[in-house]
Amino acid sequence: MMSLLPADAEGLVVRALEKCGASHMNAKATAIALISAEMDGQAGHGLSRVPGYAAQLAAGKIAGAAQPEALRTRPGVFRIDAKLGLAYPALDLAIACLLSAAPECGIASAAIFHSHHMGQAGRTVERLADHGFIALVVSNTPQAMAFHGGKRAMLGTNPLAFATPLAGRAPLVIDLSLSLVARAKIVAAQKAGRDIPVGWATAADGTPTSDPNAALAGALLPAGGAKGAALALMVEILCGALAGGQFGWEASSFLDASGAAPSVGQVLIAFDPAAFSGAEFPNRMATVLTAVASEPGVRLPGDQRLASRQIALTQGLKVAPELHAQLVKLAQSGVSR
Repeated sequence: MMSLLPADAEGLVVRALEKCGASHMNAKATAIALISAEMDGQAGHGLSRVPGYAAQLAAGKIAGAAQPEALRTRPGVFRIDAKLGLAYPALDLAIACLLSAAPECGIASAAIFHSHHMGQAGRTVERLADHGFIALVVSNTPQAMAFHGGKRAMLGTNPLAFATPLAGRAPLVIDLSLSLVARAKIVAAQKAGRDIPVGWATAADGTPTSDPNAALAGALLPAGGAKGAALALMVEILCGALAGGQFGWEASSFLDASGAAPSVGQVLIAFDPAAFSGAEFPNRMATVLTAVASEPGVRLPGDQRLASRQIALTQGLKVAPELHAQLVKLAQSGVSR
């Protein structure tokens, strides 16, 4: 592994995405998000995404020059068209809208449609919590899981994230997807020629499998069984029916350049604690911290992310030479056609 300063990595990603058709604004917003994920130890949403984004930009599956637009439909409600571009500029616009409306309305929400891969969901809500708001975000994704009792992959892994401010420390962030494991773990097992644990996924006929090839042709299993599948369906409804994105079974892959744009949806909600509990909220959250600290071996969700971030700030990002070479090539000459 080689070490790369975050600022250098950001510049490299911006140049690579611009070379493949992204506007500077869109490339910059995306690079900031990917570097943030990499710093937080979320490599699956970090630099490894650049080659896939680049290929989709070059093929026109992602509209590189898209400029998201916001329509305020109610005092605290925004409808945001991502214009089939990268998701990060639309998320930036949504956050700006919520920061302006939540203090006035007490609660504000934004629904994004015609969107793409949201990346590290926790980063979105943490940015709102940094300004003192409790925040929730959900996104649907291309099909990966079956309906409860079904066999075919229909629902996305459908991540959700929650964040709340904490006095005297970084916000508490809870970030999870609704599949038991990420598809990337099964792909890694396939490449390594290893079996996967039974219980991660099913084959195309709905039977449990330890074969990663059969799993990738079948469906991931939800976290929490029927309850996880029900939560994934809830996210599909919020992001597909309410926000107006494609449902998971309608969306094309985030990972390759074939097909039409995925055009998925995201929903963000911000709560102003002062509108609900006034000055009591910080004291009540201090009670939560005290309760967690009283239990030996218990840590707040996200502590590992914060530790990884600090290491990245002091020691740089650890990047595989092969990936670095890909990024440099993209920054120099774009995608070969």
